[in-house]
Amino acid sequence: MTVVPFARPATDLPLAPQHDADAMNSVLGKARLIIESFTAEDDVLSLAELVRRSGVAKASVHRLAQELLEWGVLERVGNRYRLGLRLFEIGQRVPRQRTLREAALPYMEDLLIATQEAVHFAIHDGLDVLYVEKRGIQKRSRVAGRLPLYCTATGKVILAFSPPSLFREVLDNGLRPLTRKTIVQPGLLRAQLDKARDERLAVEVEETRLGYMSVAVPVFSTPTTLAAALSITAPTCRMNIVRFTAALRTAGLGISRALQAQAQAQA
Repeated sequence: MTVVPFARPATDLPLAPQHDADAMNSVLGKARLIIESFTAEDDVLSLAELVRRSGVAKASVHRLAQELLEWGVLERVGNRYRLGLRLFEIGQRVPRQRTLREAALPYMEDLLIATQEAVHFAIHDGLDVLYVEKRGIQKRSRVAGRLPLYCTATGKVILAFSPPSLFREVLDNGLRPLTRKTIVQPGLLRAQLDKARDERLAVEVEETRLGYMSVAVPVFSTPTTLAAALSITAPTCRMNIVRFTAALRTAGLGISRALQAQAQAQA
């Protein structure tokens, strides 16, 4: 699992997000479009950029931006805007993320020490993997980054242990290559998922970034319920599959047991 690019090739300009009439006709819908105009690559955006990306009228963007500033969801940097700390504060209250992170962090720290490579913890969201925690210094990845399910080791694990309907939805949405090595043939992808299901392990080689590969294992909140995926990412020249896989399996099993113990305690 290599977390680059997060949303689009670097040569593409961000486009206005797709939206329906209901989003454009409601205040909340317009506010959502403004907030979602920010991508992983953006620190600040001008009013004109918010208008172009959101598709919302300039007068409405200006008015709603002032309200979002008062709320703390946006902050002003000169005559431009950035996402505010209020979003971070609210995000820390999400119980699912907090429970997963609390269970995963000790094992991720141990895995980082053992391998000296980037460690990622990901969950399923829509047709993407969403990275809720990271350990390591790999600059190309970040917490809250996203990548398609079909071309990442974490995503392949999630697809392997999810209902078949999710795989069909991924195929219907199209398999677009991120590199020349991205698997975009449905039959080959299905074979990878079958193998991942049998071995409880997925491997991705240069499908999201040339020169890098990842290996991932599933994490279960119950013996049969998938909660997340845990991965190690490293340059292909440094990836020690045998040693890393053993450490990764141990960490994944530890997180699974921690989550299941939490569930039993709450019950």
